[in-house]
Amino acid sequence: MGKITIAIDGYSSTGKSTIAKRLASTLNYIYVDTGAMYRAVTFFALQEGIINDRGEVDEATLIDKLSEVHLKFVSNKETGRSDMFLNDENVEKEIRTMQVSGFVSKVAAIKEVREKLVKIQQEMGKDKGIVMDGRDIGTVVFPDAELKLFMTASPETRAARRYKELLEKGEEVTYAEVLKNVEERDRIDSTRTISPLTKAKDAIEFDNSDMGLEEQFERIHDFSQRVIERVN
Repeated sequence: MGKITIAIDGYSSTGKSTIAKRLASTLNYIYVDTGAMYRAVTFFALQEGIINDRGEVDEATLIDKLSEVHLKFVSNKETGRSDMFLNDENVEKEIRTMQVSGFVSKVAAIKEVREKLVKIQQEMGKDKGIVMDGRDIGTVVFPDAELKLFMTASPETRAARRYKELLEKGEEVTYAEVLKNVEERDRIDSTRTISPLTKAKDAIEFDNSDMGLEEQFERIHDFSQRVIERVN
């Protein structure tokens, strides 16, 4: 049976990655977390001192150093998932911190960063059979994807989910800090000049504010099965 491309876009902390990973595993598709790629570039910028103490990104220097950024996903046998490697170093844990979350939208808004990563992402999905989540997958990376989903939920719901996740990882944060970060990322992602976060015209909007993971997965899996049957 022929495979399709599944593009999942949406706001931060809507559970895109969780659903996308499970969907890819069930369909025996490749999963790509584009957010991890932007986070890795952000972590690189922090390591290199390209983001100063005032939170300003030296865009010219980052653009100049992009050739030094080498990204790849490596299968983790213990978790059964793929970890993000930056220049041959596993940075999966480091890129999930609040510090990186605070700057990733600024870094992702840089035209040259997006161009570099979009090119990599398109190469990954050239043979279809892929589930990719991010902000511009259905609008820029794979505008011809057979199935496009746009996930959303209230800022408060998303902040609560993210807060719980960070606490479980041992980070010392407050709900107010997380909510502020969620709202700021929404603002930057939706208003940036290059590839702003927007729902593709042919995407299915999926508000999961009041949905559990099982209900979400069952509904999205059903969508994907119907599309796969239709194209075959």
